Amino acid sequence: MSEFNNVTVVKKANIYFDGGVTSRTIQFVNGEKKTLGIMLPGEYTFDTGKKELMEIQSGEVEVLLPGESTWRRFGAGDTFEVAANASFQIKSNGVTDYCCSFID
Repeated sequence: MSEFNNVTVVKKANIYFDGGVTSRTIQFVNGEKKTLGIMLPGEYTFDTGKKELMEIQSGEVEVLLPGESTWRRFGAGDTFEVAANASFQIKSNGVTDYCCSFID
C-alpha cells in the first residue's frame, strides 16, 4: 500500500536519538496506529510495548532481533516483526524510510 486514506496525522514529531530517528504518528478510524519515519545512518536500540511490524520503504538496515545472535539485513520492500515488550538493535546504513505498525 503506497498511501493511507481517511487517517489522522499527529502534528508533533516523535524525535529519538538527538534527531537520528524521527517519525509521525498516523491514527486510523478503527484504532490502528502506525508511524512513518526516517532513520539517519547510525546504530540504535529500541524497546517495544506492542508487537511491531517494520516495513522498510527505502534504504537498508541490519537488525539484531531479540533472542538472536546474527544480524539480519533488510532493504526496500522487506519487513520484519518484533515481539511486544522486547528490545532490538538496528543499524541504518544510510537514510532509511520506514513504516512501523503496532499490533495488538
